[in-house]
Amino acid sequence: MSLIIRHPNEMDFVALTALMYEYIVDFYQCPKPPEHKIHQLIKTLQQEEKGIQFLAEENGKAVGFATLYFTYSTTRAEPITIMNDLYVQEAYRGSKAAEKLFKSCQTYSKQHQYAAMTWETARDNARAQRFYEKMGGRKGDFLTYSI
Repeated sequence: MSLIIRHPNEMDFVALTALMYEYIVDFYQCPKPPEHKIHQLIKTLQQEEKGIQFLAEENGKAVGFATLYFTYSTTRAEPITIMNDLYVQEAYRGSKAAEKLFKSCQTYSKQHQYAAMTWETARDNARAQRFYEKMGGRKGDFLTYSI
């Protein structure tokens, strides 16, 4: 097996869009955003100003992705990254793809001198919670709300 992590390019739009729809619609059961919005998001992230994506590719097939967004922490008074997405197709879970995507996000955050990398996962996603704890993550003291 040849697993690589890289930044997606224009040639990856179809495969990355499909992965993002699996993540959004199939995994999180959210409404399917219009394709043009997904493509605009991918293009925005390729500019590496508001965030960045990483693509996991095994033997030439896109099997997962991770997304980092750049923001600030008021309590730290420094810039941080938020790993908003970490998704690997079910057939490739346990193949080290998630670990390599996570480490790519972590390395990027450190190399670009972000004060911290944060992320969240669903309360009922026990598998992800075990993975994040294995990667050295700790549960925070804050609850997440949305509106």
